[in-house]
Amino acid sequence: MNTLIVYTYPNHQSLNYAFLQQVIKGCQENPAIDNIQVLDLYEEQFDPRLVFHEQKRRRDMYRDPQMEKYREQLIWADKIVFVYPIWWGRPPAMLLGYIDQLFAANFAYRDKKGLLPEGLLKGKSVVCVSTMKGPTHYPLLWLHNAHKILMKRALFSFVGMKRVKFFEFGSMESNKGKQQKKLEHVYRYFQKIAY
Repeated sequence: MNTLIVYTYPNHQSLNYAFLQQVIKGCQENPAIDNIQVLDLYEEQFDPRLVFHEQKRRRDMYRDPQMEKYREQLIWADKIVFVYPIWWGRPPAMLLGYIDQLFAANFAYRDKKGLLPEGLLKGKSVVCVSTMKGPTHYPLLWLHNAHKILMKRALFSFVGMKRVKFFEFGSMESNKGKQQKKLEHVYRYFQKIAY
């Protein structure tokens, strides 16, 4: 199993980075995972801005040469792991910019007759590991699960990725956040996951 880990946080001295390290460690110890690639969007200096003009049209995003290596990573991966904070109830703009440019028509999906498109990334599975300052149930009770609906229904299902697992860790800036326990939980999950 080929695993792509997309990390979106600007600080390598952070809890998010510690979660990334636990994901990597668990994957390295998992006999079902053959290869791992890590894409650190901030270290990569990924440009999240969408730019369209006469030479760069939206309908041609699926063949933008600047995105070719990222498209190759997505094609290569059997499992895609996203590690990021939840800010204002949603992923960071950096990650959303990556999604906007990579999950393009004729690469991630293809329009067809009917209400829904054909997902071109089917067969891949996804895990989202996210942290937030607010309590764990804040997105569910206050935001009506907006984060999960955005990621699972509006994005992953749309492009054919049906197997989606979420870790939403709340109270991560609190002394009572049980950070170490949650880090160990993520490590064990990736150490044992089969697909």
